[in-house]
Amino acid sequence: MAVAVITGTTVAGYLMVRADQGGQAGAAFAAAALPGSRAMAVLEDEREQMIVMDTASHTMHVVGAPKLASRVSSTTSSGGSSSSGGAGGGGGTVSGPPPNPGTAQSIAYHMMSSFGFSPSSQWTCLDDLWQQESGWNYLAENASGAYGIPQALPADKMASAGPDYLTDPTTQIKWGLGYIQSVYGTPCGAWAHEEADGYY
Repeated sequence: MAVAVITGTTVAGYLMVRADQGGQAGAAFAAAALPGSRAMAVLEDEREQMIVMDTASHTMHVVGAPKLASRVSSTTSSGGSSSSGGAGGGGGTVSGPPPNPGTAQSIAYHMMSSFGFSPSSQWTCLDDLWQQESGWNYLAENASGAYGIPQALPADKMASAGPDYLTDPTTQIKWGLGYIQSVYGTPCGAWAHEEADGYY
């Protein structure tokens, strides 16, 4: 326990301050004891936020998912000034290196060419699309039953790419790229539809 002495024009007294108040300085608690101070309300708000965060941290579950790469900063052309890589939509540009190896994004980046998509012009569209749809989480599921990285609805559509479609990001990405190719032509075509209509 630490003791803080408070003196003021009309207030003098002692305040017992616990030393383990999550890094809060004794002066903050002393200020809170002053009449008419807004510090007590601020401290109470912070305490409530800490309780909520503590509760949330105990209810979150970590699953064995591939790690996510840092988002590649991107510039997507809405006016068509960027080059496009194939039919069906505007293009994007890649800023910086490819995604980190061992991530779902890296799997998709390196698989794009086998579907005829140029990573240099189509990657940012695909990254933005699947970041918005699933956050690149192969276990993502929404209330309608859409599932996985590409949010296939129903999930068993992805069985055409492999029997492990519920648990393998590579299988989901393979199916998703094929779906994009057959329906929208390119990832930028799919992303343009997503931006316009809220789905692809």
